[in-house]
Amino acid sequence: MKTAIMGFGNPVRSDDAIGIYVIEELRKSIDDTDAVSLFDMGTAAFEVLFGLKGHDKIILVDAVINTNEPIGTLFKVPAEEVLRAPQEDPMVFLHGMKWDQALSYAKKIMGDAYPEDITVYLIAIDNTKLEVDLSPTVKEAGDKVVHHILEELKTLKVS
Repeated sequence: MKTAIMGFGNPVRSDDAIGIYVIEELRKSIDDTDAVSLFDMGTAAFEVLFGLKGHDKIILVDAVINTNEPIGTLFKVPAEEVLRAPQEDPMVFLHGMKWDQALSYAKKIMGDAYPEDITVYLIAIDNTKLEVDLSPTVKEAGDKVVHHILEELKTLKVS
């Protein structure tokens, strides 16, 4: 089984960079191999379409704002739970197009080749100031995601 792990975020918007942080931390423990691909997606969500090709399992990591949950709260959900149809609204938080919209396009374009096993880790944030440091609480949540992903890869025997 080939697994792609994609981290999203804006590296100069403080806690919004948590997906990128997770990818950087995973690179310390695993290398891109035939079984695992690590993608620092930054804010280029539409490129998800190209990153998905040839993978059976996808893991996405991103920040989520306005959850009414404490900062650092970790959500793990199947992608189908958070997919939404592409919208005409050009104003979508800090990303030009969110990954959930890109996944909707991917599902339509790829048809039967669209991976069924897609999991999304979302970490609650509220700090998106023009800063390059993560808050300690969000960084701790990112470390938990790294741990969860490494454990999952062990069960797949790809790490």
